[in-house]
Amino acid sequence: MATPNPSPTSLYLGVDGGGTKTLAVIVNGQGEELARGQAGSSNIAALGLETATRNIFLAVEQAKALLQIPDPITIKKAWLGLAGFERKRGDHERVFPLVQSLANDVLITNDSELLLSALDGAIGIALVAGTGSIAMGRDHNGKVRRAGGWGHVMGDEGSGFELGRQALHAATRAADGRGPQTLLLDLILRYWKLDTPDDIISFVYPFSEKHIIADLSRCVFEAAEAGDTVAQQILATAAAELALAVAALGRQLDFPEKRLPLALAGSLLVRQEHFREQMLTHLRKEFTIGPVAIVKEPGVSAARATITMGPASDWNAL
Repeated sequence: MATPNPSPTSLYLGVDGGGTKTLAVIVNGQGEELARGQAGSSNIAALGLETATRNIFLAVEQAKALLQIPDPITIKKAWLGLAGFERKRGDHERVFPLVQSLANDVLITNDSELLLSALDGAIGIALVAGTGSIAMGRDHNGKVRRAGGWGHVMGDEGSGFELGRQALHAATRAADGRGPQTLLLDLILRYWKLDTPDDIISFVYPFSEKHIIADLSRCVFEAAEAGDTVAQQILATAAAELALAVAALGRQLDFPEKRLPLALAGSLLVRQEHFREQMLTHLRKEFTIGPVAIVKEPGVSAARATITMGPASDWNAL
């Protein structure tokens, strides 16, 4: 996408720097998308600063090249949400000098905080449930807290990976006769094109990519829709775990009258409406929920939010 000759004095940038790819989006002062660029991951914890920042600049330069205006192109404000970024760890002091040239004013947060851009004043709780899971909240005092985000070894409850792991657990127990019979066994064999349950071992263990296991979440949803009680229980547990993460932040942060604005992202919450409602039902037992924003493209939302947001220095990530 490219729009010729936008005003160089009214450009705003959002960068969604995830664990898989980096998306840079440029909008004008009316919030209209002008251009976007994409590069590899910018997870600073996994890749290191050099590779991560290189991918950020590759994505931004790709977007700027589509603007069809002469250099220098001045971006008024940018919001960078980077996977693996942790302000408490001192990442801001390390990252900011490397990216400050991107715009006149640059805000850097964790990529999960980027979702807050979809909420009024960036105040509320963001919940992500995709391959992994994390909740991030920010209240009107600027206080920021996280729940979850511990990774697939220690956490990721309610995530696609955890659904896939639980599906394998149930399927192998069924194969042994140690657990109830479930459609999950046949669905997994069919999805992975395997002949016998024993083939699961040699298929799973050579792979280290989390998405291989997380992809099995589709089998859980299919089995649950077909009435499989084992799959239904897996989903019920996952929804409850996601609600626990949000509720923990709702208690730690200051939200008047226990009203929680929510920004939801990740394939499980964006695409699976019933699962999303299961999670919200748990929360409604303790909190008033709303508004609820379904965020499909955080980079676009962040770019638009910078138009009216105050200076980056006002963002108080305690």
